[in-house]
Amino acid sequence: MSTESKSEQAYRLIRGRIDAGQYMPGHRLVLAPIAAELDMSVVPVREAIRRLEAEQLVTFERNVGAQVALIKETEYLHTMQTLALVEGSATGLAAPFITADQIARARDVNETMRESLTAFDPQRFTELNLVFHAILFETCPNPHILDLVHRGWNRMKVLRNSSFSFVPGRASESVEEHERILQLIEQGASPLDIELTAREHRTKTLDAVLAHAETQRHAAEPALAAPAT
Repeated sequence: MSTESKSEQAYRLIRGRIDAGQYMPGHRLVLAPIAAELDMSVVPVREAIRRLEAEQLVTFERNVGAQVALIKETEYLHTMQTLALVEGSATGLAAPFITADQIARARDVNETMRESLTAFDPQRFTELNLVFHAILFETCPNPHILDLVHRGWNRMKVLRNSSFSFVPGRASESVEEHERILQLIEQGASPLDIELTAREHRTKTLDAVLAHAETQRHAAEPALAAPAT
């Protein structure tokens, strides 16, 4: 039975913290403290960081060192646009096959999400959000579309982005939109109506994040000098 290498241990620790949001984009990865925590030299930690760099989860800059890769807005945009299309399609196709038990389970998850709004944790809310949507799209009869949905969610994990971290106000709207999707399924709405509603639900989050980013850009711009009089 093989033992896990020190490099693998370091990789698993750092990757786990990146995925969990403990190491946020821009977080500096200082080798010595990580090595000390794992009771090893900096060599395997450096190897782990190189592996993460190859996976584009970490960047290295001269005079700065290693840091968790920053989220590229265009990459987030393209991933969310694609996910809106394929997840909406999967949800619409799955709707005729969703059972009353699945609807009940999805509604329970959504109620947990609603209750979590009082002590809001964006990462936890995002995890519950995936559980909710997975209940609705997992019965999709088209395995190719389902595969694309999973790829989209995995890509979002690589981006390490909880949209609700940037626009927490969007979370309460999301919960209400979840209920609307469930009602459409219960009412036997057409797969197309359900697909379009699920797609709009996703694009509303995208629009909110992009609007937030635009506001942040304007806030960072230096104020224009007043004209001399």
